[in-house]
Amino acid sequence: MSETSARSTRTQEAAHTGRIRVRRAYESPDGGYRVLVDRMWPRGVAKADAELDERCQDVAPSADLRRWFDHDPAKWAEFRRRYRHELSLDAADAEDGAPSRDAAEDLLERWRRSGEQELVLVYGTKDEDHNHALVLAEALEALR
Repeated sequence: MSETSARSTRTQEAAHTGRIRVRRAYESPDGGYRVLVDRMWPRGVAKADAELDERCQDVAPSADLRRWFDHDPAKWAEFRRRYRHELSLDAADAEDGAPSRDAAEDLLERWRRSGEQELVLVYGTKDEDHNHALVLAEALEALR
């Protein structure tokens, strides 16, 4: 069995009834398996105050995609499409520094092992309606 097939099997076994949600890093922590999913640390947030279980930069959009999007709501639909494409690639096919399906599946596995019922994707951007954590949550739900 290939590594990708084994990882996919583990992810299917890891699926449980917990929910995935997103939360700004500037909001008070409220439980769950908290994962910072940004490449850059949120400005003004102390590491101790974030109460994170982990930081997973491997699932954040590539630097090129992030710079292209630049939080422009007019580019939202295309950003979602491009980011979902990045998250659909095997690690071997992803460009350097780009996220992959393997990284997303690994995150789901770590959440399952944590025993927490909720996976909380923590992000730093101000825009609560146009951010990569929303797209990542959709992609993770599709992998479960």
